[in-house]
Amino acid sequence: MPHRIGPHRTGNGLIRKLDASDQAQFRDHLLRLSPDARRSRFAMTANDAFLRSYAETSMALGSVIHGFFEDGILRAVAELRTVDGITTAEAAFSVEDAWQNSGLGTKLMELTLIAARNRGYRHIYVNCLSTNRAMQLLARKFEAELTFEAGDVVGRLEPASFSFFSLFREAMNDGFGVAGSLLEAGRKRLA
Repeated sequence: MPHRIGPHRTGNGLIRKLDASDQAQFRDHLLRLSPDARRSRFAMTANDAFLRSYAETSMALGSVIHGFFEDGILRAVAELRTVDGITTAEAAFSVEDAWQNSGLGTKLMELTLIAARNRGYRHIYVNCLSTNRAMQLLARKFEAELTFEAGDVVGRLEPASFSFFSLFREAMNDGFGVAGSLLEAGRKRLA
């Protein structure tokens, strides 16, 4: 069982929000995804050119993106992107093969739902292929209503309204993320 430090640090890993300075890491993470992981994430065959373009535009869309870094390398991502700009958003996840089935999806989903609550989203959708059992199990774990639509599975979640506790938890996670990034940068300089 990995050693846990704080609410979102596991072993040598750290979960934090991504910003524009992480664009290259995000691109490299997407490019490292196996063909199966790419298909699970994008519901289609995603070539390198598509992934490079996706990484370039994702940061500019106002999405909330959490990433799991291990030894300074981005290995898993959860994206929360508005659908209508008001109350509805979509959540999407990508995890490199060696980090799948490690509990990262659960942790990333928790942080994504907190971010959704705090931004006033009332409806969260998770779309996945009918063969993506891991994503379906994760959605069920968070009590999503699953339906089959056009060969895909759509999970619908309705997060609670924001509260002082949810705002505080997101702020604490953000603070730990910044502190962890600074520590990682300091370790790299000393190495």
